[in-house]
Amino acid sequence: MSNEAATTTVVKPPAVIGVLGGGQLGRMMALDGRKLGYRFIVLDPTPDCPTAQVADKQVVAAYSDVDAARTFAEEADVVTYEFENVDAEVAAVLERSTLVPQGSKLLRTTQHRIREKTTLHDAGLPVTPFAPVRSLADIHKALETLGPNLVIKTCRGGYDGKGQWMVRSEADVDRFRSQWEAVLADTSDSENDEPALIAEQFVPFVGELSVVVARNARGETAAFPPSENIHENHILHLSIVPARFDDAVMNRALSLAHQVANALQVVGLVAVEMFVCADGTLFINELAPRPHNSGHYTMDACVTSQFEQHIRAVCNLPLGAVKLLTPVVMVNILGQHLDGVIDRMDSMPPNVKVHLYGKHESRTDRKMGHLNVLADTVEDALGTISDMGIWIV
Repeated sequence: MSNEAATTTVVKPPAVIGVLGGGQLGRMMALDGRKLGYRFIVLDPTPDCPTAQVADKQVVAAYSDVDAARTFAEEADVVTYEFENVDAEVAAVLERSTLVPQGSKLLRTTQHRIREKTTLHDAGLPVTPFAPVRSLADIHKALETLGPNLVIKTCRGGYDGKGQWMVRSEADVDRFRSQWEAVLADTSDSENDEPALIAEQFVPFVGELSVVVARNARGETAAFPPSENIHENHILHLSIVPARFDDAVMNRALSLAHQVANALQVVGLVAVEMFVCADGTLFINELAPRPHNSGHYTMDACVTSQFEQHIRAVCNLPLGAVKLLTPVVMVNILGQHLDGVIDRMDSMPPNVKVHLYGKHESRTDRKMGHLNVLADTVEDALGTISDMGIWIV
């Protein structure tokens, strides 16, 4: 479809929205989209995936199956993706004949860490110093130029701390040598001779925050209040809003999020994750071109949820208000927490909103749902979570 058509087309209900990817993000997207009157079809390799449970139809196929994707797109008026591991080439094929407002360019950029950081750096946005890694010699060189502390990451794939190594000395290079050699030897992790690993300078941050910002095809942007993020074992544990940083940091974070959305010509949502340094300096860590775990608080605490906002953005509707209505803390329900939450369903405090994802298999560290705890202050919300005795807060 032409760029002009993608910019000017407004998709109104009862249109069918196609979702590439059938996880919890697509599920919550469809639930909010149904309120607006849209219908949904999903492509995902897992039958009865979380999105399929609330959609009108599912095409069961691999994300790389171009023929299945074409069949899926024929039944959709507009196509979106709910996570960035969807094949960018499939998205590129679909956008030639179907309205795919997010496009394949942003997807391709955010699927590879060096592409992403290079794009942000070239746009004048603050990222941690980095270097591509094509060999172990590049890691030794990075220790000299970016060290003494590095984080080595796979350029593709890794999430929740997977595919990341902390390097503080040459001894660590020897310790992780075999793992890196395996990644570097696997050419499936590189495209067009792109590096499979990236070395990033370790930033001694004092906190982490993220901003979910929306942009529609007409160029309107709206950013949700920044979320203070607490991780456990590299997995998001808590999102605290209002974030406990000073106003200058918060305003700078919002400004950076708007700059990212406009520089990358985002359509839909992009979550901008940042490190906060002791002096208030912010570095962009990574992007997610979709609804984000740290934006789940918006479902119960904002005028518009991130999922409704995403639907509005990709359908080129006016964006909804992003005002925060109440302090809130989001806490993730991982597999090891699920039984505790279910056991307490009949005694859950009235200020707690439960969101479960409909996944068939629960296992340790798998995201099975989340709670949004609404309170007069974030300290009160944290106290409620602590009193449940399911998590250590």
